Amino acid sequence: MTFIVIAILITCLSVMAIRGQRGTWPPGMPVARPRLSAVGGTYEGSHGRPSDAYVIQERLIATASGGQLGGHDGGQLAGRGGGQLGDVSAAAVALGAVVAARPRYGAARKVDMNGWAQAVHHSVHTAAQLDPDTSGLVNTLDLIILDAADSPCLRFAHVGNGAIWHCPKSARPQPLTTSHSFEDGSPYSLEDGSPPRGLGLAPALSPQVGSVSLRPGDRVVIITNGAIRALGASRMTELFAGGPSPAACLDRVFDEMAAVEPKDDATVVIADFVTT
Repeated sequence: MTFIVIAILITCLSVMAIRGQRGTWPPGMPVARPRLSAVGGTYEGSHGRPSDAYVIQERLIATASGGQLGGHDGGQLAGRGGGQLGDVSAAAVALGAVVAARPRYGAARKVDMNGWAQAVHHSVHTAAQLDPDTSGLVNTLDLIILDAADSPCLRFAHVGNGAIWHCPKSARPQPLTTSHSFEDGSPYSLEDGSPPRGLGLAPALSPQVGSVSLRPGDRVVIITNGAIRALGASRMTELFAGGPSPAACLDRVFDEMAAVEPKDDATVVIADFVTT
């Protein structure tokens, strides 16, 4: 009889163990998962023509600033203002293409950032060709994805006059990208005479791509040119340094934006690399 009771108890314990393994994870229990803990926002420019958009996912962040050829606005992407497609809609087209072309998480280690940017460029260019209202559609793009393999790193692609910053923990922030700015009087031509680099411009795209190693506590910041013009690179270096949380840092940036009232949309996305 004792043997039968023990056998029943062992069976019940085995069933309970199996069910426990298959049940939901206990609330509040931490799960180690490398990711980007991010916040972002767009400070609306005073000229009243929205141009920026951004997307934040667990391991993917992208910003775009949209416009159309046919105007020049102090080096900024310029929209026609009267078309059915606004500048911010142009940026949304680019970001939609970014998400549609993104690789699977499991394949992130083999991401071809140049190929990804080229796919987005093709989508934007095709949209411009299919609809007369989108003629001259062009965007800047800053795109990052976290490679959370054994040696975590950040892979990035950059087109236009935004910027990506790497802010190592306890070290000075450093820009990862070089601005593809448009400084002379003709729209979208570079100072050195090289081919312009903007999504949607035919026939080819030459994005800046690269990668940087990450450690827990490192920070990554993506900004559009409106933010750079409003506060300047030197001040942003101070604001992006470690210390405050991404949300607190963004609040500080926006407080300073309010003091200068930028003309153009100014987008800032701040992400910390975390593993818990």
